[in-house]
Amino acid sequence: MREGPIRTMAGVLIWTEAGRFAAMASFYRDTLGLIPHSSKADFINFDWNGVRLSVGVHDQVRGRSADPLRIMINLAVEDIGTVHARLARAGVVFTRPPEGEEWGGLVATFADPDGNTLQLLQLPDGAAPP
Repeated sequence: MREGPIRTMAGVLIWTEAGRFAAMASFYRDTLGLIPHSSKADFINFDWNGVRLSVGVHDQVRGRSADPLRIMINLAVEDIGTVHARLARAGVVFTRPPEGEEWGGLVATFADPDGNTLQLLQLPDGAAPP
């Protein structure tokens, strides 16, 4: 029997420990410039037409990410050069500057305060992600 299909992704939740939450929330809100959909003392989320990126406190999470490449969050941008320059001025350290991909897009890689890997992703004009 076939159940209903998965329709879309609702979001991504990044867990951190209580002592690191303020730095994580500040990074996503202030450094990246994301606008919170909601914000509490231990949870913040950002919304793009129903897809949410959230950061919250979990009592079983300790320290930085032990395996920062296990998951990678791609943040779509229209002008990767401008966003890269703004974030670099804000102190974000890029492990990969904006570079072209064989599929035609541009990618730049960096990490959040917990060591989770993020990428800026500029798609070719009119293209969908690979």
